[in-house]
Amino acid sequence: MPGRPPTAFPTERRLLEALGERLRLARKRRRFSVTTVAGRAGISRQTLYRVESGDASVTVGTCLRVLAVLGLEKDLARLAADDPLGRQLQDLRLEPGSRS
Repeated sequence: MPGRPPTAFPTERRLLEALGERLRLARKRRRFSVTTVAGRAGISRQTLYRVESGDASVTVGTCLRVLAVLGLEKDLARLAADDPLGRQLQDLRLEPGSRS
């Protein structure tokens, strides 16, 4: 029995909705139907509708399959690729003369 979907805070919900909208537009630009993308991704049409609406309970793996069908899977590699805050925090923890 599936658990409750994760709570998405308003900012996160807007980001997911924007991602879903971009995926929907990418599908339409390629003139792919919902049935075509869902079939190629190995998901149901209902799941694709959930992806395109920004449903927080959709897995990253499902989103990756949709991205791959659209030829956009390499875009996932750019997520969190640059982490300025993390690098600053890491640099603050380094002591002069120490090697980690």
